[in-house]
Amino acid sequence: MPTSIITIKHKLDSHLGDTLTVVAQAGRKKVTKRRGVLRETFPAVFVVDLDQRQNNFKHVSYSYTDLLTKNIALKFDDKAET
Repeated sequence: MPTSIITIKHKLDSHLGDTLTVVAQAGRKKVTKRRGVLRETFPAVFVVDLDQRQNNFKHVSYSYTDLLTKNIALKFDDKAET
């Protein structure tokens, strides 16, 4: 697992446009899974365009600290987990 926010951002920059699944902790025992495409990275957050057939909203953004603290996990199609 990457150990700094800068490392996480650089790793995500190499996956721009790739399809992924975001697994997020939504509560004490609840986990949500959302499929989409990694669209943009910014200094503090990254944006995922969601699959409209499965979700009610178009975009979702997460901070790099969510990955660092393991509040979310990213699984890219046909690639290793980030």
